[in-house]
Amino acid sequence: MKTLVDHLAQYAAYHRDRRNIASHFLGIPMIVLAVAVLLSRPGFHLAGLWLAPATLVALASAWFYLRLDTRFGLLMAVLLGLCLWAGASLAVASTALWLTAGIGLFVVGWVIQFIGHYYEGRKPAFVDDVMGLVIGPLFVAAELAFLLGLRKEVEHAVVEIAGPTCIREKKALA
Repeated sequence: MKTLVDHLAQYAAYHRDRRNIASHFLGIPMIVLAVAVLLSRPGFHLAGLWLAPATLVALASAWFYLRLDTRFGLLMAVLLGLCLWAGASLAVASTALWLTAGIGLFVVGWVIQFIGHYYEGRKPAFVDDVMGLVIGPLFVAAELAFLLGLRKEVEHAVVEIAGPTCIREKKALA
């Protein structure tokens, strides 16, 4: 299994423009929440919990993140739990509200992502490796930790492999 640094560095290589990274701070949480919302139906209550396909996806994702890194894994488990709570809240609402919220978040989140990749000048990471869909949320959490001055050893290892962030200049049209 790849290490935390391996996964983050591979993903980071597609995300060195700071505007693209900033777009991911909005787009990826919207997409993750949208998936939790849309997979929260069908579902049922059991022992006070709403169980749905979203629960299985969140548990599998949390397990993956925890195996990579305990601290980031715990953070991701909490964030996924919040998404499950929001998804369950919308799943018991009207079908129109549930679908509008889920599809709306999904579409707007992806539009924001593609705007970021326009600045990057590079396709999204998941095009070359589907694991990018799972690593994207972890990348956002890691980038936030780095901005807060946390996990410097991980940040340095990722930057050593993927290179520093920048603002890419647009090439002049000939």
